[in-house]
Amino acid sequence: MIISMRLHATKEEVAQVRARIEEFGYKVHSIEGEERVVIGAIGMGDVTACLESLEAMPQVEKAVRISAPYKFVSKEFRPERTEIKVAGATIGGDEFVVMAGPCSVESEKQILESAEIVAKGGAKLLRGGAFKPRTSPYDFQGLEEEGLKLLAKARTLTGLGIVTEVMSDRDVSLVAEYADVLQIGARNMQNFALLKTLGKCGRPILLKRGLSATVKELLMSAEYIVAHGNPDVMLCERGIRTFETVTRNTCDIGAIAALSEMTHLPVILDPSHAAGKRSLVPALARAGVAVGADGLIVEMHPHPEKAVSDGAQSLDPKQFAKMMADLKPYIALWKQARMAETAATV
Repeated sequence: MIISMRLHATKEEVAQVRARIEEFGYKVHSIEGEERVVIGAIGMGDVTACLESLEAMPQVEKAVRISAPYKFVSKEFRPERTEIKVAGATIGGDEFVVMAGPCSVESEKQILESAEIVAKGGAKLLRGGAFKPRTSPYDFQGLEEEGLKLLAKARTLTGLGIVTEVMSDRDVSLVAEYADVLQIGARNMQNFALLKTLGKCGRPILLKRGLSATVKELLMSAEYIVAHGNPDVMLCERGIRTFETVTRNTCDIGAIAALSEMTHLPVILDPSHAAGKRSLVPALARAGVAVGADGLIVEMHPHPEKAVSDGAQSLDPKQFAKMMADLKPYIALWKQARMAETAATV
């Protein structure tokens, strides 16, 4: 259910409504705006009696049931976009944000060089894996905490925000100590113990769609994080597994448009993992801007031929600079459309 309070309802009036909802056995989550408070209630069973009771309270303007199984991340709960502020950038608003960097943190020289290149190119966040989930147990698994320290050093030198993957609920507090955004990889999209812990980590989350996950399943995973206390979630389309073998995965551009209709959360495209080939990344990046994504996360390595992981899909410095330059007219049109949309909802 969504309960919209009347304008300028007092804290005491809001508390009365929350208490009434809890009497019916539902959990309560509220969003406080400058003028109005919106309360979300979740739980099992028929909500009719609760709705009728709330509508009879004078401080309640409207109470409606939410049809979607995901509640807090739905546009029914929050019609306006969620804006997430990270390292001076605002993701989900009127700014198109690019995150870029190597798949793995390999050395101090490599990550510092990467940071300088992506900052010069116009990216706002540096991506880089300190903990790496690999299909083979014999592949490079990451530098772990030493890698996190190197990312923090790169942030100090360049001012870039840091986005890096966390693989286990045991490591959340450690990664949150160093990173600005915690990334959840495709293999962990339905690691529910991890998702619950992320709800209490105090950092924005970049949640990648699973290899074979539906859009609904992605939203339900985001719901876990938000329902456990963390509203700052970004969704990432990184390609899904299909019968096609020309690309590493199939880039589901349509999912970005669908998510924009279904949720208020920002949506990011990862063209690198979708394509698996660096030659295809710029074209998919342009498609992501055109379809209305809020940003990109792209792999860039100073020397892709020497990369310990994902070298084939990593742009080199010249390719990254060209992609960023080529994106400018697309982003200019994106900004016009986004600002017009924002003005229309005011």
